[in-house]
Amino acid sequence: MIVVATADFEVYHGVVNELRERGTAFTTLEPDEELPERATVVVTGADNAETFADATTVVADPDEPRRAVDQALAAVRGNGGRTVIGVDPGQRPGIAVLTGETIVAAFQVPLGDAVDVIQREAADAPSPIVRIGDGSRLESAKLVNELDDVTVELVDETGTTPYLGTGARGMGDVLAAVNIARLEGDVVDAREIEPTDGEIQVIKDRSREESEHNRAIDELLARRVAAGELTIDEALAEHRDDDTATETTGTDGSDGS
Repeated sequence: MIVVATADFEVYHGVVNELRERGTAFTTLEPDEELPERATVVVTGADNAETFADATTVVADPDEPRRAVDQALAAVRGNGGRTVIGVDPGQRPGIAVLTGETIVAAFQVPLGDAVDVIQREAADAPSPIVRIGDGSRLESAKLVNELDDVTVELVDETGTTPYLGTGARGMGDVLAAVNIARLEGDVVDAREIEPTDGEIQVIKDRSREESEHNRAIDELLARRVAAGELTIDEALAEHRDDDTATETTGTDGSDGS
């Protein structure tokens, strides 16, 4: 059983709410009370950590109650294995965090936010591993190349996207991430991709759709987007700056006056 024992109100409030949302059985007591015999793990604040030195203890950060609950649940289950983060790459990657066979967290975020989410979930986990699907070549390469200080495997994602029945629309990328997390891949440090003409055209088409003036970026900027050097928005901003500079100097190189 999980026991929440802390005099820190913020820790207590955050952890108890997180446990209730997950439907987890737990009990609470004051830090000076005796632990029940069924206590498996104690969640407490930094001020009371030494009080429970003889028990399996999780010291909760008041700003990150979910992480404390993840650790407590892992302790209750005997840890059940290492932390594995599966990623289904794309413009909005699906991300699934597993401890052993248990899914402890899931996300779907814009590509630009994915590395921060993955690194945050891997932090403090013992020997975490990140498994990224090999589809969406440009997006997966960007993720592989930007992830540091964590083991990354590239996984054959064939057949990982499940059939979605009624009411499950929008869950496909996250469920695929779960399946990717459960597959072994090849350890990689980097992934170099030469974009095809079709991939460059897709980027230019997307830039036109997102442009205020229905204008696409040029091929050079599109290649920088493909390499992960720029986002579409950043490329559009550079494109606008180039156009402004051209209009200011004039097409003949004069200052326009």
